[in-house]
Formats: sequence, structure tokens, C-alpha cells
Amino acid sequence: MLLVGAAAVASGSRILMERFAYRPLRNAPRPAPLITALGVSVALQEAVRVFYPGATSALPFPRLFFEGSYIVPIGDGVPIRYTGVLIIVVSLVLAVVLQQFVDHSRLGRAMRATAQDRDIARLMGINPDRVIVLTFALGGALAGVAGVLYGADLGFINIDIGFQNGIFAFTAAVLGGIGSIRGAVVGGLVIGLVKALGGQYLPGGTAYDYVWIFVVLIVVLVFRPQGFFGETERVRA
Repeated sequence: MLLVGAAAVASGSRILMERFAYRPLRNAPRPAPLITALGVSVALQEAVRVFYPGATSALPFPRLFFEGSYIVPIGDGVPIRYTGVLIIVVSLVLAVVLQQFVDHSRLGRAMRATAQDRDIARLMGINPDRVIVLTFALGGALAGVAGVLYGADLGFINIDIGFQNGIFAFTAAVLGGIGSIRGAVVGGLVIGLVKALGGQYLPGGTAYDYVWIFVVLIVVLVFRPQGFFGETERVRA
């Protein structure tokens, strides 16, 4: 029930965001939606802080029915929490389902057509506004599931918990290639590995693990600007 409720609330909020924050910027320059995303994130955090002041500190979140960790025999032993394994498995399953949905369903084909050219998609009988709203709703549902699993893994939540992960999500999408689902998954795994291993084995320890993430991002953008699985953008004259 918690997963369903979170997915429903997140989808509803994303639909409202699309209608009032993103749709007016549909034809704006590309940096505008990105700046708007950051602004909407801060606005949501402040709204929760105003109406629920207790959310500024860590609040307990229900854990899953199993806890504990498995020790991987590497070096002195690397503990891997069972909830972390569950998050990885669920993420991979949802990524595969989403990829199949986008590749083979009628709505998925409409999404791809709208992403390529809204005007041509409209001529082919597709309603771009409807497709974009449904895309926002689907993304919100997935974000709701992710939030519940992440909160269950940590055992607490607060109003700031999603902002950092939003930055990481955008970084993962850029690493993997904008528009590529498998690229976003690979980018997320790379970020997780760099953060975990960088804090243990790279200079600076955990104080510099975020630094190494963005060092990797810079290196990838220098040598492969389109990301791991992205395609080189063709600019039409």
C-alpha cells in the first residue's frame, strides 16, 4: 500500500508540475526547463517545511521486513545490505519493463515520436500534450517507488533527502546518454560504484567521494559528450 500511495502522490504532483511549471516553457531554450526543475524542487521542499516543520530533521521511516547485511570476502570484507540488493534488483526489473514498454507499446512509440519531433508527431495523429502528461505521470510513479525503497533502506527521511539524489539522477542520465534508459541505469551504477569505492580507495576518502563522481562526469563529457549510450545529436539547418 505504501508503494501504491507513494506512486499515486508522486504521479499527481508531477502532472501538476507539468501543467503549471513546464508546459509554459515548452518552446523555451533548453536551459529553462533544467532551471525550472531545480526551482520546483526547492519550492516543494520549502512547502513541506512550512506546513510540516518537523520534516527538517530526520524522521523515522518504516523498514522492510528483513534487515542485516552480507559480507563480501574482498579485503577486510565489504558489507552489502539486503535492502541494497533489493533496490538493485527492483531497479533493474523496472528498467527492463520500462524499456520494453517504450519500445513496443503504442504509448511508448508515441513518446519516442514526440521526443523526436512534436510537429511531425501531431501530423501523424499523436497528441503531444497528452503524451507528455502521461510521461510525467509515469516518471512520477517510478520516482515514488524509488523514494519508498530508498527511505526503507536508510530508515529515515527528511525534506532534503531527494535533492541530492535528483542531482545524481541527472548526472547518471548525462553519463549514460540523455534519452537512453539503459544508459541511465549504467550511469547510476557507475555513480554508486565511484561513490562507494572512491571513499575507500581514492585519495581523500569519504570526504571527496562526491568530487570523484563529478571528475568521472567531466572526463566522460570531454571524450564522449553524448554519454555511454547516447547518440550524437544532428542539428538541422
